[in-house]
Amino acid sequence: MARSTKAAKPAASTRKSSANKSKAPAKAKTDLGASPEELLDFYHQMLLIRRFEEKAGQLYGMGLIGGFCHLYIGQEAVVVGMRAASTDKDTVVTSYRDHGHMLAYGMDSKGVMAELTGRRGGYSKGKGGSMHMFSREKNFFGGHGIVAAQMPIGTGLAFAHQFKGDGGVCHAYCGDGAINQGQVYEAFNMASLWKLPVVYVIENNRYGMGTAVERASAMTELHRRGDSFGIPGSQVDGMDVVEVRKAAQEANDWCRSGQGPYILEMKTYRYRGHSMSDPAKYRDKEEVSKVRKESDPIDTVRDRILQAGIADEARLKDIDKDVKSVVTAAAEFAQQSQEPDLSELYTDVYMEA
Repeated sequence: MARSTKAAKPAASTRKSSANKSKAPAKAKTDLGASPEELLDFYHQMLLIRRFEEKAGQLYGMGLIGGFCHLYIGQEAVVVGMRAASTDKDTVVTSYRDHGHMLAYGMDSKGVMAELTGRRGGYSKGKGGSMHMFSREKNFFGGHGIVAAQMPIGTGLAFAHQFKGDGGVCHAYCGDGAINQGQVYEAFNMASLWKLPVVYVIENNRYGMGTAVERASAMTELHRRGDSFGIPGSQVDGMDVVEVRKAAQEANDWCRSGQGPYILEMKTYRYRGHSMSDPAKYRDKEEVSKVRKESDPIDTVRDRILQAGIADEARLKDIDKDVKSVVTAAAEFAQQSQEPDLSELYTDVYMEA
């Protein structure tokens, strides 16, 4: 007997919010949703991603990064909140907007930046570039350039967790554009049929390339895309790292308890174009400015920290200074690292099995 999606949902499923609503006042110190140490850590991680992506944009403009480059600026709360709820045995796979995920899941900024610039010191020896780098050590199974291709892979990783009985959960990320691809629903069907431990994270940043979600999706409540497969889902304020962490914990608990997959729709926003070559003329500057002013994920945490008296402006400036030094070192390492030797064209093409 198929389970009822509505009846089976954990508490998170009733929470709905949007990135374009006015930012609520910071919560009182007794209702922060995270410890002071956690808030400072969230702030540091999101700021690292923001500064790293800003530097990547600069290097791209200088011609040091070739090919495609999709920046994560504005969406930092999603991956930082999801990572805060995961364990070292969990796995992750994502799309081509992947630099933030790499940093959040513990990959070294020098190796990521070196790969962006096509250097030997990169995670894929300079041969993968922005969209294709991996880390088995961190259980990061790559960014993927083919739209939605990572969703079946994430489902397979979840099957491996179930087969091994290791208690791990796979976080498989995709965007609002990818959610309309057919292979997503083939993955949903198998995951539900076999009750696989996978959290499908839809990063709904409102635009699939240049098309607004309302123009591309007949049903825009993306967290309900698993209804016909009996997969519960929640819509979450993806601009609030505390809310993301809370929803992620509930979804992980659902999966670890053997009840199957779960869908999280993160209502978020990207400040830059789809890629560095996208001028984003399909939206006006006022829309971007409004989101930055009212819902910026880093400013939201910053306000909580200051209003709760956890840290003062001076300490937050020190964190920013430390982050900038890390990013500067990563950029210097990347530019000093050598390009791959021509012989590398013939390596890592086939695997002996």
